[in-house]
Formats: sequence, C-alpha cells, structure tokens
Amino acid sequence: MGTRNKASNKLQDLKGRGEEAVGKATDDKELETKGRSNQAKSALKDVGEKVKDTASRIKDRAQS
Repeated sequence: MGTRNKASNKLQDLKGRGEEAVGKATDDKELETKGRSNQAKSALKDVGEKVKDTASRIKDRAQS
C-alpha cells in the first residue's frame, strides 16, 4: 500500500541529505536546515505510511 508514496518519501529524504551536505560544505546554514527539515518531513510521512499499512493488515485479518 502506498508504494508511490514510499518512493516519494525516500526521494525527499535523499534530497534533504544532499541539501544538508551541500549546506555544511558551503557553510550555508539555511540550506543545511532546509535539508534537515526535508529529512524530518520524510520520516514523519514514513510513519504515516507504516500506520496505514498496519491498519490495512488489521482490517484484512478482521475480515478473515
């Protein structure tokens, strides 16, 4: 469930890691912070996807 969302979240995480690394390398605190923010958003979305997956499994078991 939500494979497209999971892939999108992973891309957002990778983008955030890149931004953070470039921000550190260029001493750009704003870019570094933006990168960390993207990583945090991605992690939060991943938790949401896991909750949806778990709810779906529980629903499937209840119907069995």
